[in-house]
Amino acid sequence: MKNLVTYEESTEEYADIIVVNSCTVTDSADSNLKYYISKINKKNPNAKILVTGCAAHSIGEDLYKNNKVFGVFGHAEKEKISEILQKKDRFFEISDLDFINENIVTNFTKSRAFIKIQEGCDFECAYCIIPFVRGNARSMPEDKIIQQITNLAKNGFSEFILTGINMGSYGKDTNTSLAKLLKKIFLINGVKRVRLGSLEPSQIDDEFMEILDNPILERHLHIALQYADDRMLRIMKRRNRVKSTLELFEKLANKGFALGTDYIVGHPGESEEIFEVGYKNLIKFPITHIHLFRYSPRKGTHSATLKQDIPANIAKERFKKIEQLIENKNLEFRLKKQKLNILVEEFKNGYYIGYDQFFNKNLITSKFDLKNQWIEIDNYEVKEVNYATK
Repeated sequence: MKNLVTYEESTEEYADIIVVNSCTVTDSADSNLKYYISKINKKNPNAKILVTGCAAHSIGEDLYKNNKVFGVFGHAEKEKISEILQKKDRFFEISDLDFINENIVTNFTKSRAFIKIQEGCDFECAYCIIPFVRGNARSMPEDKIIQQITNLAKNGFSEFILTGINMGSYGKDTNTSLAKLLKKIFLINGVKRVRLGSLEPSQIDDEFMEILDNPILERHLHIALQYADDRMLRIMKRRNRVKSTLELFEKLANKGFALGTDYIVGHPGESEEIFEVGYKNLIKFPITHIHLFRYSPRKGTHSATLKQDIPANIAKERFKKIEQLIENKNLEFRLKKQKLNILVEEFKNGYYIGYDQFFNKNLITSKFDLKNQWIEIDNYEVKEVNYATK
């Protein structure tokens, strides 16, 4: 926001300028954007509507040519936001997708910060539009990342969440690696925990495995599986395969890590037999967390050209079955009652709330002010989340 000059905030009904930072992951995201713009045009016909974000690259030109918006600008132009807001004439400014936004601190609380280390993706999964709207993988400068984290740590931040579109590809374009970056972050005074965004199985190499024993690294890794049957993985144009990924998960679990993953049900080609084989394979995986999705066709992707052969009710049933499986696995993991190291983030409804090193939620009662404090608990009750008194 440092590039934004002061403007008075207003509501949609009375604003002179409305900036929409859009998503385009699914067709419904595009549809929702069009609906929102139409609603604003009716509610406040004099407002200048500006669209940025991923949809600027996918449907921005259509919105502009059809006079639905005043202006469209890409990710690179965000750094010129004050200049953009002062434009008097309609505009369409979309730069190439090689741009790197070096404003790496994307969000923060009083104790933790989200650090974007990477943009873009070189993978070409059949269902995903992201590489086409965010470009190839490219890394933020290492020295800038280290400098920002050092400054934040000096000012009391202690947990850092590294993010990116395909974070595990960090450094492939700058002759370094995610493991090398993490080794340097671990040395920064004041950094108590580092949490990672999603990784691909192929990106966890020997160099990465060497850093897993460092206590600063959160004992939770999120590794994208997407499916547990090789036939479906081929249809999805995924690079991972079940056998090698299962071996990787087992190796990480044996080191004490809680493991999350992504999984898609209802993708074209998911026959009953493929689903059941995938489900039986998924039982074998030591997974504790899941980002579960029901497939939604995205125009412009390969998957959207395939026969959409999975009824919504079937996909919903499969979703619930896998959801229950992972809930049970998470409960089983937490019942081991390991000592928990928790960063308390907020106080709400009579509880202090924080996540432990395994990325599980904890609700804590205490007569002390625990907000933004690190605490250890080893006596707690395991229910839908963990409950403790401190």
